Amino acid sequence: MAFELRLPDVGEGVAEGEIVRWLVAEGAAVREDDLLVEVLTDKANIEIPSPVKGVLSRILARPGRIVKVGEVIALIETEAEAARPSVPEKSAEPPSATVHPAAPAGHPPHEGDVLATPAVRKLAKDLGVDLSRISGTGPSGRVTEDDIRKAAAASAPGGGPEGREDRIPFRGRRKMAARKMVLSKTTVPHALLVDEADATNLLAMRGSLREIGEREGVKITVLPFIIQAVVTALRTHPAMNASLDEERGEIVRKKEYNMGMAVDAESGLVVPVIRDAGEKTIVELAREIERLAEAARAEKLSLSDVTGSTFTVTSVGSIGGLFSYPVINVPEAAILGVHKIVRRPVVREGEVVARDMMYLSLSFDHRLIDGGTATRFMNDVIRLLEAPAPE
Repeated sequence: MAFELRLPDVGEGVAEGEIVRWLVAEGAAVREDDLLVEVLTDKANIEIPSPVKGVLSRILARPGRIVKVGEVIALIETEAEAARPSVPEKSAEPPSATVHPAAPAGHPPHEGDVLATPAVRKLAKDLGVDLSRISGTGPSGRVTEDDIRKAAAASAPGGGPEGREDRIPFRGRRKMAARKMVLSKTTVPHALLVDEADATNLLAMRGSLREIGEREGVKITVLPFIIQAVVTALRTHPAMNASLDEERGEIVRKKEYNMGMAVDAESGLVVPVIRDAGEKTIVELAREIERLAEAARAEKLSLSDVTGSTFTVTSVGSIGGLFSYPVINVPEAAILGVHKIVRRPVVREGEVVARDMMYLSLSFDHRLIDGGTATRFMNDVIRLLEAPAPE
């Protein structure tokens, strides 16, 4: 029998993944450790290598299909099998437009070779358009969004007249994130705490470090200060840096401080992780935040970039809104929402003065955290933000 390639267990609670694209065509020879297929999990895009040497004889899971860990996704004919005569199997599925067998020059290129930005590739995937069949009208033959929309319209029933609605396939990162959010809201009793912080001194401290940031080649925002304050408060309130192991009936208090940071990427929400955040300076935090945000938006995060978080911060202040009710990033115990900073009048020592104010919202798992613990934690975060310590 041919070797059965199964979706491996990558850990971190990943139970399934969506086949994004095959990196090798049916009938192609593969060596051990050659990358075969890209799979999207609720954590990250991962590339699965071949565990054996042989020929990729049959692809069983085509792009767009959701497969479980342990499910067979392809068959590889090893050298031992190739030496024995066999009757070729007929594929159970029609060929995919996104996989092209090896062919002489002049045949359509693989879509991975097409010049296109990540946003255009995302649009093509959503609209079901095969990039390899598009003649780009952009510079150097680059495929544009307009090219994709025209191709999608042309392939629609009736020649593609525009209707009264757009239907976009619900899959990819957005579907993975949605499944995790549903799990969070249906299994975790969320409680919400909202408070405000005076960010006037925080903005002043950030301004004093801008020159250092420019010299180090990194932009200093308020987020590194918030991460630093959260870690300091977590050390005092370990119940906030925890998770619940329901199977063993244990509350697990983490001794690491790995901060998840929600990123609003074009393909959907993703939460990269700043590891050992408590050991980093403001400049080091700023550099890591910048790296992870850029990688998230370019869909180049590794599995290690998105696993192991113990607490998450979601900052939407740059977009707007008064405050939000963040969804807990299970299995964590809490998530902190950070919102826009607005200069407004407040009372200080009996006088009305202008201060830079910011709302904070804390969602917490009420099975693990009582309201008093959450409030004391929030009080410490606010105190640290209002009197930031110099580097």
